Amino acid sequence: MSASGDAEPSAALDAGGARLEPDKQGAGGERAARGLSGDDRRWMAHALALAERGLFTTTPNPRVGCVIVRNGAVLGEGWHQRAGEAHAEVAALADAHGKGHDVRGATVYVTLEPCNRHGRTPPCVDALLVAGITRVVAAMHDPNPEQASGAARLRASGISVDIGVLESAAAALNVGFLSRMQRGRPWVRSKIAASLDGRTALLSGESQWITSAAARADGHAWRARACAVLTGVGTVLHDDPQLDVREVPTTRQPLRVIVDRHGDTPAAARVLAGGNALVVTAGARNGAWPPTVESIDLHDHDGRVDLDALMRELARRGVNEVHVEAGAKLNGALLRAGLVDELVVYVGNSLIGDPARGMFELNPPLASLEDRVGLDWTSVERIGDDLRIVARVSRQSRNSEAAG
Repeated sequence: MSASGDAEPSAALDAGGARLEPDKQGAGGERAARGLSGDDRRWMAHALALAERGLFTTTPNPRVGCVIVRNGAVLGEGWHQRAGEAHAEVAALADAHGKGHDVRGATVYVTLEPCNRHGRTPPCVDALLVAGITRVVAAMHDPNPEQASGAARLRASGISVDIGVLESAAAALNVGFLSRMQRGRPWVRSKIAASLDGRTALLSGESQWITSAAARADGHAWRARACAVLTGVGTVLHDDPQLDVREVPTTRQPLRVIVDRHGDTPAAARVLAGGNALVVTAGARNGAWPPTVESIDLHDHDGRVDLDALMRELARRGVNEVHVEAGAKLNGALLRAGLVDELVVYVGNSLIGDPARGMFELNPPLASLEDRVGLDWTSVERIGDDLRIVARVSRQSRNSEAAG
C-alpha cells in the first residue's frame, strides 16, 4: 500500500509472478474502475499514505486508511492503528465530527472495502450509512470471506460504490494479509546480509558484521512490519540473537519463532527472554525452558520440523508476514519447500572468498542449472555503504521447488 505520489506501485505477487488477487469477490467491471477521475486517484493516494502509518501496528488486521472529501476539501481522515481499535472509516468520521464538519453527501475514499460484520468493533458499513455518505471509493475488495458483502450492502442502500482505484498499491501494502486469506499461510520474507561474493559468514560462523549499521537499522524496519521473526537453532547457538526490534520506534514486538528439532535452545538464550517466543520442535519440549516460552511439536514423517505445517499454524494465529533471519540450512529448507516468497538481501562492500558460508544450503544439491531458482527483481537501493536488493521468487521456481 505504498502511496508515493499518484503512480500505482507494483502489484502484490504470489512469490514473484502469480498475482495475489485483491478483488476475487468483485465484479470484473470494477477492476477497470471505469469512469473514475484523476481526483479519485489523488484522494486514494492520500488514503494509502494514511494506511502506511499502521505499517508496524495493525496485525493481524490489514493496514487501512480513509479520507472523507466533499467539493475538493478534506472533511476528515484516519487510519486503522491496531486490532480492537477504530477502523479507518470510523476514525475518519470521528475526525470530521471533531472538526465540526457535516459529512452528509460526501465521498469516502478507503483502501479496503468497508467491513459488514460485527467483530471486535461494529461494522463500518453501519457508520457510513448513519453518517449520510453518498459515495464510497475503495481500492480493493476485502479478501476475508467473513467480511464479504460490505459493498453490496452499501449499494443496496443507495450509496454509489466504486472499487479498484490504486488496487495494486493497496494489495502490495497488505501482501501478508492477502496471503493468509487466500493461501492459508503468511507471506515469507527472508532477510540476508552477505558480501559481494555471496558469503554470509566465515567457515567458523563469524558474521558480525558484514554490513553497516545503516543496513542493520534498515533490517529492523523490516522486522517491525512483520508479525513474526523466524530463525533456526543453529543461529541461536552461534549468535545468541535477541531478534526483537530496537533500531526503529515501534509499540509492538513481533513473535519470535525458533525452529529447533531436538529442543537444544538454551534456557538462557536471549531470544527466549521475556516470553513472546515460540519454539517449534520435532519432539518433546525442553524441560529447562521457562514457562513463559511456548513450544509446539510439528514433526513430519522424517522426524524433522514440518515447515509447511508451521506456516499453516502461524496463519491460524493471525500471522500475516514472517521475517526470516536464519542461516543457510534453514534458508535452504524453506526455499526447497517452496515457502520463500521474497528476499531482502543486504550486500556489503567487501569480499570474503572461500571457504565460507553461503546463503542457501540445498540438500540435495541441484543436479542441473535448469533447476536453479529464478528471481524477479523488485528494487535495488543504496543503504549507507551497502546495497539492498529486494527480489521475489518467481512463480515457476516456487512451484517446481514445492513439487520436488
